[in-house]
Amino acid sequence: MVLAGGPDRERPVSLQSGAAVAYALREAGHDVREYDIGPDDLSALKTFEKWGGDVLFPVLHGRWGEGGGLQLLLDDRELAYVGSRARAASLCMDKSRAKKLFLDAGLPTPDWQLLDSTQMPSMHPPIVIKPNNEGSSIDVAICHNPTQVKQAWRELGRRNSHLLVETFIGGKELTVGVVDRLDAEGGGTFALPPLQIVPAASFYDYEAKYHREDTQYLFDIDLPESLLVEAQRLAIAAHEHAGVNHLCRVDMIVDADQRIWILEINTLPGFTSHSNVPLAADHMGEPLHVFVDRLVRLALESSARLNLTANAGP
Repeated sequence: MVLAGGPDRERPVSLQSGAAVAYALREAGHDVREYDIGPDDLSALKTFEKWGGDVLFPVLHGRWGEGGGLQLLLDDRELAYVGSRARAASLCMDKSRAKKLFLDAGLPTPDWQLLDSTQMPSMHPPIVIKPNNEGSSIDVAICHNPTQVKQAWRELGRRNSHLLVETFIGGKELTVGVVDRLDAEGGGTFALPPLQIVPAASFYDYEAKYHREDTQYLFDIDLPESLLVEAQRLAIAAHEHAGVNHLCRVDMIVDADQRIWILEINTLPGFTSHSNVPLAADHMGEPLHVFVDRLVRLALESSARLNLTANAGP
């Protein structure tokens, strides 16, 4: 059963992703049902249990659907599902906590502050201002001078109780997907090919991600191969330190000195026609129907391991 929609601000993207995943799963030979779900309507879960479904495939983006709320409900019901458990989902949705984890693990990330929106940032521009727990570049502002900082803070503070302020680092924007291996493949994780994003707009904002057709997605990247391998290593390290399950997408910047900076980690990447992880999987040789089939099989294996552990006794 594919779950999509939800109450979060990325609901339209979730519906697109959910439809793409459901279509691909049917192409892979699965019997699939699609349901909208939200904290005020959990009827899909009752339907799933009555139907006798094997795996839930949540394709939600945002605080509740991706940030641990839905995952906690699924964990409590001991249901098999694609994606990270509630603890890792909550951690990665909280950008400030995730960045602290990166630092503690020795992974490079730009300096930042987490502030109540009634405060003003003390960091000097250029800076990036964004909500601490949103995705899809919603309410992101890049500020190059104090006037832009004041304007962005006033506008974003109306919609967000807390804002993350981060040192702006210019350079090449890379994203690296990380995927778990099936037991038959020996377990562990592997990194998808790094993808460079080149937006036609000033930065990779919501419109560039989902609506514009002039964003470039490059696998032939003008960087040393050793640096791209290092980007994959850092992405796998972020995945493992965060306790992520099945898949994630790690967003990075490579600055002018060819230093890599991890920006954030996304535990439920999109599955639209513009989405980075499906593009990278396809480039690697796994078209969408093969890739989503891998993910549901990973979910079944994870569920079986959890059941074995629970039934093992003292």
